Amino acid sequence: MLKRVKTPCVGVCSTGIGDQVCRGCKRYAHEVVNWNAYSNEQRQIIAQRLDAFLVQVVSNKLRILDHAQLLAAIKHQQIQFNSDQDAYCWVFSLLKAGASQIHDLQVYGLAYQPQWQGVSLVDIKAAIDQDYYTLSCAHYDRYFPAA
Repeated sequence: MLKRVKTPCVGVCSTGIGDQVCRGCKRYAHEVVNWNAYSNEQRQIIAQRLDAFLVQVVSNKLRILDHAQLLAAIKHQQIQFNSDQDAYCWVFSLLKAGASQIHDLQVYGLAYQPQWQGVSLVDIKAAIDQDYYTLSCAHYDRYFPAA
């Protein structure tokens, strides 16, 4: 049996103002509206898509050098994260919790991808969020074309 999938809602919903993809959680408007009616399996499919998109955009900017070190540092800092997700999702949780307070990525078992060297983590966090939204929108446009 699959573990119950919690809502990915982050309390910043933009579907109410007409967005087809929520700027907060990156779900599609119909998924936000129908979430409570979905089976756990349907929710799992949505969660897997969101995680895959997030892993893609985070790993484009940062790389994990040491998973155990990342996990230990996140736990030590008491960062909220979902242990069932890919470790690259944990990295985004870490950045959301305090990108401006991280001065040495190596403490977290992380390194910059070469093209992101010298970019502030605050800017990287913003770029990840924008790329995550853009990827979700592109997927929505491709598979849910306007009628």
